[in-house]
Amino acid sequence: MLRYNQGMTHEDHVSSILAQWAAERPDLDVSPMGVFGRISRLSLILEKKLEAVFTQIGLNSWSFDMLATLRRAGAPYRLSPTDLFRSMMVTSGTMTNRIDRLVEKGLVRRIPDPEDRRGILVELTEQGRELIDSALPLHVANEARLLQSLSTAEQHILAELLRKWLASLEP
Repeated sequence: MLRYNQGMTHEDHVSSILAQWAAERPDLDVSPMGVFGRISRLSLILEKKLEAVFTQIGLNSWSFDMLATLRRAGAPYRLSPTDLFRSMMVTSGTMTNRIDRLVEKGLVRRIPDPEDRRGILVELTEQGRELIDSALPLHVANEARLLQSLSTAEQHILAELLRKWLASLEP
């Protein structure tokens, strides 16, 4: 049986939870709780720290994601709403609302789809492209700062392990 925290020196809140379970249920390997508990806590912490930078530039996480998705699509920086909501893993109703809000801010526009008379495309405006181009370096610097407790090698290992796990779970 795997014993929790063998050879580990860095304690966190989840460490104490696992130690409590080890004392109460020594017959049960609770190590999976360590992975999920840490991912859950990291998600909440990182979301707040990422959102702080987005707020400084007049965005939030979803608006940054949408502008970034359009920008990385390459010129002419347009996608169908369906491509956007699939990429961003939200419902079509949510996507419509988000597009409306970005249209109001002048960051994207709807244009007719030249290949489908019934369809529309969502396109970055010049203002939207300038905003995402100025926001991206700030966001990347923030992410780098949040990862600085890990060496470059550890970051690569973590990224590869997360890639492998995510690929096994995504459809």
